[in-house]
Amino acid sequence: MSSDTLAQAPAAPEIPGPADVPRIVPQRRYGQWTAAAVVLVLLALAVTSVVRNRAFQWDVVAAYFTTGSVLRGLWLTLWLTAVVMVLGFALGTLLAAFRLSANPVLRAVGWGYVWLFRSIPVLVQLLLWFNIGALYPQVLGVKTVNLLSPVAVAIIGLTLHEAAYAAEVVRGGILSVGRDQIEAAQALGLSRWRRGWRIVLPQAMRSIVPPAGNMLIGTLKGTSIVSVIAVNDLLFSAQLIYHRTYQVIPLLMVATLWYAVVTTLLGIGQHYVEKHYARGTEQAR
Repeated sequence: MSSDTLAQAPAAPEIPGPADVPRIVPQRRYGQWTAAAVVLVLLALAVTSVVRNRAFQWDVVAAYFTTGSVLRGLWLTLWLTAVVMVLGFALGTLLAAFRLSANPVLRAVGWGYVWLFRSIPVLVQLLLWFNIGALYPQVLGVKTVNLLSPVAVAIIGLTLHEAAYAAEVVRGGILSVGRDQIEAAQALGLSRWRRGWRIVLPQAMRSIVPPAGNMLIGTLKGTSIVSVIAVNDLLFSAQLIYHRTYQVIPLLMVATLWYAVVTTLLGIGQHYVEKHYARGTEQAR
């Protein structure tokens, strides 16, 4: 090969060495780290203050935490929550069907129920049902005075209240299902029952479960309001003890800790139920 040919040959490209590669410097987030440090310090101070404050009387809290009266009140709270949620969602589903009905009368009834029971505070509803004998002394010849026990009043009042919110949760879940899904099921010749059970409900549950879980936790805490009508729930059991011992703060902490334990367990269960119904979607990742 001649010298002219070598002179005309292109030069080999230079391979960049380590010194030529630009160095990536991570962004310094001094503000975020400072805020995190401040939050951790404040949290540590708050925890230390609660633990070392003798007014909480943690030895008294430990002594009453698993006593029989407190556990019986806890059981009644859990039982009342379960009954109210089952009955509330059963009635709420019926009301949601009313609101989605093509019949204007049923739509008006469903809307009126939701409007009425969302407008009246639950405490007022409980007191009205507790004093139903003053409004209607007799119904069909039966005296209503002392007819309903405090537990029955709590179930009726809380169920009617929860049903109004459950109706909107169920209705929103059903409306979240695309119309094309229903039309595809109709094209396959599925009956209305099978469309609702196999097509609409599984997809609607993705939108129903999160607010329903929040309602469950809210109902658990909301049952504490029945203590005003002498239902022996968790809070009322704690009140009975501190009315006798005058140890108000530690007994309130007993109730608070039990509520925190149960709501934590319910929150964990809600997470796995949401994950189950979100299978095949981005939320399940």
